[in-house]
Amino acid sequence: MRAARTRGRPGLLVALMLAALAMVWLPAPRAHAADDVSTVAAALREGPVYVDPAASGQLSAAEADALAAKIKKADKPVFVTVLPANYPTQDLFRNLRTATGITGLYAIRLGDRFDARADSVVMSRSAVQNLVTSVQGVSDANTQLNEFTDRALAGVHGSAPASWGGGMDSGGVPTGALIAVGAVAVVGGAGAYAVVRRNRRREEEERRAALERLRVVVDEDITAFGEELDRLDFHPAEAGADDAMRADYERALDAYEQAKSFMAGARRPEDVRAVTQSLEGGRFSLAVLAARREGRPVPERRAPCFFDPRHGPSVADTAWTPAGGAPREVPVCKADWMRLVGGEEPAVREVETEHGRRPYWDAGPAYGPWAGGYFGGGVLPGLLVGTVLGGMMASPGYGAAYGTGYGYSGGGPDGGDVSGADFDPGDFGGGFGDGGGGDFGGGGGDFGGGF
Repeated sequence: MRAARTRGRPGLLVALMLAALAMVWLPAPRAHAADDVSTVAAALREGPVYVDPAASGQLSAAEADALAAKIKKADKPVFVTVLPANYPTQDLFRNLRTATGITGLYAIRLGDRFDARADSVVMSRSAVQNLVTSVQGVSDANTQLNEFTDRALAGVHGSAPASWGGGMDSGGVPTGALIAVGAVAVVGGAGAYAVVRRNRRREEEERRAALERLRVVVDEDITAFGEELDRLDFHPAEAGADDAMRADYERALDAYEQAKSFMAGARRPEDVRAVTQSLEGGRFSLAVLAARREGRPVPERRAPCFFDPRHGPSVADTAWTPAGGAPREVPVCKADWMRLVGGEEPAVREVETEHGRRPYWDAGPAYGPWAGGYFGGGVLPGLLVGTVLGGMMASPGYGAAYGTGYGYSGGGPDGGDVSGADFDPGDFGGGFGDGGGGDFGGGGGDFGGGF
């Protein structure tokens, strides 16, 4: 018996050793995903672009550096991550936002899939969805990420986090050194965060000059609306007037007063968006009132006439091709629709430029917020594709100089602020789907399901 037991011990030891080696060698579930997210988050706190080593074939180091430099130059809180296709997707956006702790726009390329999320104070869900959808068909990672970034920089709100303070300026001087020098020069300097904020003031003079050029056009709009109110010649006590008509008239008057008040308080081109939003709403109220007085059905709410918003609400969408551009459907008023059908040119709103009078879509970048107030963030990009203004609004320079323009409605803390886990999980939740508004994995959310 003793001999048998002795001979059995080597077999038992071998079995134990094999079991231990199996625990080491056999692939385990990716329980380290939380650590992986922490690694990504730590990298994004130091710079805007992170490429997982397993996904380096998608975006080279040089391409990643160029993309990061573009985002830093625009001073915007845009975070781009490239991950391998098999990376765990459950709650990925939410966990990454929690671990990073910075308010911003987060874009992820995962294998050949792409999606993005943002804090609502930085960019609305609909704007994120539109951006994601616009690049979904681009297969090359570098092209897709650059196209997304270029468009995002034009609409994202806020500035880059102060933790990105490293890097080089155009002369090869470390930015961190420049920040240090600036801080020394400031009595009781408030640190890198305050320095970044002060740097943005350089654009204020240019903003003021753009606003003054724009003020002439907006004042014309307000005057034209006031004249429409006078021509209407409605009296609340007139025969046939009912409560609905009086409410329409009251809304139109309120819109007129609001537009004047907003313009009087405007300090930047972006502020004009509220003015033209008020005028658009006021003109629709007048259209409804006119229909009620004439016994016609109340019209549906439509965008104003693309060729000149002073024409009032549109009645149809029709094909139109700008000079040198691609055809697109634009909303038109009845008079312009009849002109186009008859082979005539529409009555286009022209404004003064340094090259003479030009259609507003061929004028300066300040007209982005002006047009955005009339047409809204979801409609305007498609209307302006291929025009001078559309090209300007898609550039990082426009986003840096003129803010959000047509996309962001204002309010809340700036992007780039450190908020830790204090954010709305709805902005980063849901399921991965067809273009912005949920999260990887799961289905549902703003994406309307998964792949």
